[in-house]
Amino acid sequence: MKSQDLKRDIIAAGYKAVKHLIRVAEEDIITGGEGDISADRLKNAAATKKLAIMDAFDILARIQAEQEILDAPKAAINAQKQGFAEGRAR
Repeated sequence: MKSQDLKRDIIAAGYKAVKHLIRVAEEDIITGGEGDISADRLKNAAATKKLAIMDAFDILARIQAEQEILDAPKAAINAQKQGFAEGRAR
């Protein structure tokens, strides 16, 4: 399997992970069957949701960066691989 194919599979898995994180963030902190919830439990639940949201944004940013690399034309990739002098020589 080519490296590009593996990257596309990783990108697809990343989108799936983001969907799972969204489900975690959307869940209610307080469920109907529980009585009084301590402040520590509420704080931990809120921190978990914040972490899920931040992780989702981090994953999406990385997916976007990798997708741009995969979609970039070959000429742009070759220009990036050149050194400083080679890229500016005419």
